[in-house]
Amino acid sequence: MSGIVRYIVWGLGAMACFFIFAGLAADPAEAGAPPLIPRSLLFGNPARAVPRISPDGTRLAYLAPHQGVLNVWVKTLGKTDDAVVTGDRKRGIHVFLWQGDSAHILYMQDNDGDENYHIFQTELATKATRDLTPFMGIRAEILAVDPAFPDTLLVQCNIRDRRYMDVYRINLKNGAMELDTKNPGDVADWVPDNTFTVRAAGASLPDGGMEIRTRKDGQSPWEVLMKWSGDDTGDGVVAFTPDNKGVYVLTSLGANAIRLLEIDLATKARKVIASDPQFDVARILTHPKNHTLLAVQILGERATWKAIDPGVAADLENLRKACDGDFQIISRDYANSRWTVDYTIDSKPPCAYEYDRSTGKAAFLFSYYPDLDKYAFSPMKPISFKARDGMQIYGYLTLPAGLPHKNLPLILNVHGGPWYRDRWCFNREVQWFANRGYAVLQINFRGSTGYGKAYLNAGNREWAGKMHDDLLDGKKWALAQGFADPRRVAIYGGSYGGYATLVGLAFTPDEFACGVDMVGPSNIITLMKTLPPYWEAGKAIFTRRVGSLEKDEEFLKSRSPLFKAGQIKAPLLIAQGANDPRVKQAESDQIVAAMRKNGKEVEYLLFPDEGHGFARPENNMIFYAAAEQFFAKHLGGRAEPVNEKEKADHLRK
Repeated sequence: MSGIVRYIVWGLGAMACFFIFAGLAADPAEAGAPPLIPRSLLFGNPARAVPRISPDGTRLAYLAPHQGVLNVWVKTLGKTDDAVVTGDRKRGIHVFLWQGDSAHILYMQDNDGDENYHIFQTELATKATRDLTPFMGIRAEILAVDPAFPDTLLVQCNIRDRRYMDVYRINLKNGAMELDTKNPGDVADWVPDNTFTVRAAGASLPDGGMEIRTRKDGQSPWEVLMKWSGDDTGDGVVAFTPDNKGVYVLTSLGANAIRLLEIDLATKARKVIASDPQFDVARILTHPKNHTLLAVQILGERATWKAIDPGVAADLENLRKACDGDFQIISRDYANSRWTVDYTIDSKPPCAYEYDRSTGKAAFLFSYYPDLDKYAFSPMKPISFKARDGMQIYGYLTLPAGLPHKNLPLILNVHGGPWYRDRWCFNREVQWFANRGYAVLQINFRGSTGYGKAYLNAGNREWAGKMHDDLLDGKKWALAQGFADPRRVAIYGGSYGGYATLVGLAFTPDEFACGVDMVGPSNIITLMKTLPPYWEAGKAIFTRRVGSLEKDEEFLKSRSPLFKAGQIKAPLLIAQGANDPRVKQAESDQIVAAMRKNGKEVEYLLFPDEGHGFARPENNMIFYAAAEQFFAKHLGGRAEPVNEKEKADHLRK
């Protein structure tokens, strides 16, 4: 994910009683369990979410349902004139922001999950919407907006060549679009300076490393500023200094964890601005108008902010005191005087506040899921354990409220990526499992991000190897604690987590009672051969961290669940989006076919209007209903009856 989109989508992370018992008999102790939380509340649309203040500080935009899906609503601050301004009817809008003139909304939307995003502009006064990137089969991403240039938008898209993201400049008054900067074929990230000129690029190197290039202006040749090998990691240039004479770079070069460096473009002198010995610096905060560096965020067991500019130290402290959770600064007005902030709390639904810097007061805006506020949720506890080779592994444990914490069914919930990590937050899936009576273990296995480059690199070429051993060692740790029943342990996940599920059942068939795989690859070879064309610049990362298609075909085959499908004996549920551009439908089709050829039973749900994960509310309801019944049958947890709208018969393949 590139450009401003990396930061826009962060706020959406807050959004991943009658009951029956199915399958195994219910434990009498469950009589003291809390009420069953309806799936419709857990996985339905938020009531409101992601509040963004307009650049002029007068209005607030947010996501809320309209016609059954999320749309953008706008209100005047201090008034109750809320009105929906966009008209999506199918998938809902998830990524949006203000245009710099405070009179338009910009948002991204794809077609049935194909991830070929287009960028749309909606005028608030008339609600007229137009497609700013009306080209068939292309992917467009918002690179940058700036209130100082309210009529200009920088986007990156692959119109010229589907493999490469070039930068285009769009006139937001008349829609005219012109090529600004051409991709030479290896650039994964572009960064404009504070005059809205593209002057920095992050290029992929053959060994999986990165080369940072800069130029003096929009016409000058590119020069190499710095580079690092595939052993290092980092986002590269994240901003220019206020005078445009230097850049801020996130990199692990010269350290274990990612640090924030300031680099002078003329002398190439480097200065460490922020660092942590164990955890990566995750993001930065700069002033929207004068571009001074204000603060950095470090994502450890909890997310913490560190003030760089003393002028915001009191603000960060005020926000820490306003709510007992980890906060994200979602938006600010151009003057940097009013902020919107959301909080995630492990055992309470997320909520949003408006913060006034002039008074130092944070005012509650709304709960994302107010209908959930009356229910009891379970705390998420950071844990760690020693892997079999002595490496310290980290993660989170959630135990169900109201039940004795012994001999519980356990779900190993494996994150996707895999170059990602689980974090402390209100996780709806985790709380769903806990409410149904399951202990939930989330393991940031080696290869996960956030813990420094040694931790990440320990996962190189370890798909179905030590990365899987870490999951098994986590299970062993859980059993040793006494809260988990060794006969009732399941594995579950999406994307890489889906792959891990298939590995768990195929490579270690006696370890798990059942598994649920959502959009997980079954054959690494076919996965890598069918990656989206616009991932061309990042393929070196796959080669380094997974293996080479050209040199390691037998090795990749040995790490692919498809070729061990005959060993699967535990019940398996697979869910797949037909339009998934990352993990093609064939990944699920082929392992289902292999299992059935071998006389193995597998439940397969194919969603014709989804991609890599499910966006449509009705599809989420169907999937979670099916998964809930599946786990109840094979692990003995609680389950809510399936209603007519949640039945999956028409999706079974």
